[in-house]
Amino acid sequence: MERFFNNAGPTKPNKHYHIDPLSRVDWDDIKHLIDQERYFVLHAPRQTGKTTTLLTMMQALNEQGDYACAYANIEGAQAARGDESKGIPTVCSALARSIEDYLGTKAVNAWWHETGRYEQPQDQITQLLRYWAKHSALPTVLFLDEVDALVGDTLISLLRQIRAGYAQRPAVFPQSIILCGVRDVRDYRLHQEGAEVITGGSAFNIKAKSLRMGNFTYEECEQLWCQHTEATGQPFDSRIFPELWEDTRGQPWLVNALGYELTWEFKPARERSCLLTLEDYRSAREKLIQSRATHLDQLTDKLREPRVQRVMSALLSSEESLDIQNIAPDDQQYVEDLGLIETYPSLRISNRIYREVIPRDLTWIMQTRIPNQEQVWYLTPERRLDMPKLLAGFQQFFREHAESWLERFQYKEAGPQLLMQAFLQRIINGGGRISREYGLGRKRTDLFIEWPLDEAQGFTGPVQRVVIELKLQHQSREAVLAKGLEQTADYADQVGADEAHLVIFNRDEKVPWDDKIWQSEAHCRGWRIGTWGRSQGQHGF
Repeated sequence: MERFFNNAGPTKPNKHYHIDPLSRVDWDDIKHLIDQERYFVLHAPRQTGKTTTLLTMMQALNEQGDYACAYANIEGAQAARGDESKGIPTVCSALARSIEDYLGTKAVNAWWHETGRYEQPQDQITQLLRYWAKHSALPTVLFLDEVDALVGDTLISLLRQIRAGYAQRPAVFPQSIILCGVRDVRDYRLHQEGAEVITGGSAFNIKAKSLRMGNFTYEECEQLWCQHTEATGQPFDSRIFPELWEDTRGQPWLVNALGYELTWEFKPARERSCLLTLEDYRSAREKLIQSRATHLDQLTDKLREPRVQRVMSALLSSEESLDIQNIAPDDQQYVEDLGLIETYPSLRISNRIYREVIPRDLTWIMQTRIPNQEQVWYLTPERRLDMPKLLAGFQQFFREHAESWLERFQYKEAGPQLLMQAFLQRIINGGGRISREYGLGRKRTDLFIEWPLDEAQGFTGPVQRVVIELKLQHQSREAVLAKGLEQTADYADQVGADEAHLVIFNRDEKVPWDDKIWQSEAHCRGWRIGTWGRSQGQHGF
């Protein structure tokens, strides 16, 4: 059977293209920590290959022959929430089964069912791990996965029972325990009824180190995809690889999902003699974004969390003032651990696909409920987007609906920009593309619209390219225009646009809606730039 790109579950080398999991962590460092009898944390965002790596490390340790190592996923205990009497037995059951499954010893599972399950939950994990360590011919090592899925008393009890046996390692307790999850233990928030929040760091203060598993490198992305060429003979256009890197920044699920979309879901590609072009890739990318795959849904679900919202609001609004006021270091680190942002070389959303998915998801309900939006209204006889007509239509829409829409919008700071993106996305969805650039301190949002002029040829034929620069007005109109025109011209030069517009929002709530909406035209460095907005107005535009 032909191998394929894995976009669901742990990787199986005999079935999937893959990068050696042990090359993605500092394996020598991990072995050193285990030899030193350390307890530590390994964390990584979801669907980055964490489980695959843990299983590979377990296999390597067991083959080495110095340790008896088991892996256990305890996510099932999440259903118990803070009910320790249900959550801890669920954890113990998973541990006992895993020890039997991976090491072939039935003694621990038998002890659990015959004796352990009748003990007090506050001591069950400690006793189970003691029994395993005492009856094992080799020092024991445990990889405990999805720890941060647990909450409340269940999680507190787990951490404290592990800590209780720590001093007895390795004779009667595991030599090394590795806690695995999306977040570092310091970000566990353990709420107890009638008590203050306890942090994971205080409940598990025996942690020696926190290790974070990263994304693929550029070279690994290309290496992974070239395994398909080596296996099937099917070539990729070399221009795909820089785009793949910018779209994913090496996020493993995205790299694999795009590979699967392009080489299998794109049915012409099943003829392996077919060259896969850059436009084939871009079409696969758009289909993946529109699919609302589980990974992307989980990603956007995090946007509702208050800690995430505080960081993402600042990034989406591009307001420099929000940077200092609203982003706490702990919040920023938490959102980075989730894989939503990167902080080097500058704070921004992690990759180009996330930058597309996040505003689309936040505005999806808006897109479906914006009335009377048909593409034909905004197309010229030559099938060009009539941008002046489209932007004038948005002016009127914003004047009539902005106040009611923005009032119930979760991301109010970025509301005007997101509302405009929803309006444009509804029009462009029928065949065009919108690329977005925004980030903390940019004081603007850059939109780049590509619209194919010939439906039959699509993006391989002539394409209309339009830049729209969005800015919030915090200074005088003249000052914002001067800066905005320079920025718009820069971006238009950068992407090779043939049309450019600057849109300015003024959110001064003291100003009534009665003054005229304004539209003008300016010239900057050889560009003729349409300028749109209103110098006054509530939430102004």
